[in-house]
Amino acid sequence: MNLPNKLTVTRLVMAPLFFVAFFLSDIVPSINPYLYCALLVVMYIVMELTDLLDGKIARRRKLVTDLGKVLDPFADVICHLTFFTCLLSCGIMPVWAYIFILWREFAQSFTRMLMMGKGKAMAANIFGKAKTCLYALACICGFAYRILSVFKVEGSFWKTFDSVLVVLFALTAVSSVVSYLIYVNAIVKSKALSGMTR
Repeated sequence: MNLPNKLTVTRLVMAPLFFVAFFLSDIVPSINPYLYCALLVVMYIVMELTDLLDGKIARRRKLVTDLGKVLDPFADVICHLTFFTCLLSCGIMPVWAYIFILWREFAQSFTRMLMMGKGKAMAANIFGKAKTCLYALACICGFAYRILSVFKVEGSFWKTFDSVLVVLFALTAVSSVVSYLIYVNAIVKSKALSGMTR
């Protein structure tokens, strides 16, 4: 297994570990809040860095493999859904936004399998890139909310923070669905799947 794929596997292994770490403050109420927050921040940064590095290294060193083409998007879905499930479970992420993103990710994975079966790649679009950026921003803001809650920070900013998060998650859900619809539209126009038996 080459280096980019090892980085991707590292991300996959870290996803369930992050899930457990996220709930450590509930499982072990006596845990040092600074240690808890440091653990979340470090794990999140490592997971995002491996996501950035695996693709760059694969392209730069010409280490792109069939396994990597399947493994990387799968790891993306697992990590993002892990993050959003954590935020949903403690009431930070709205249920409706989570459901739209969940449907989109499963639909995208299914469509990608169909396209790979035809030997076709799904080209990126600007909404897909916007979706990725909004995913990261929503996670960062959501985890910041969680950390502030753990430290029991008080202030009048909470209501504003709640509103900002709702808007941010709404934008994330919309960009997620729109990017998928653009993919589907491009596939329909290309007739890449027109030969499939119905």
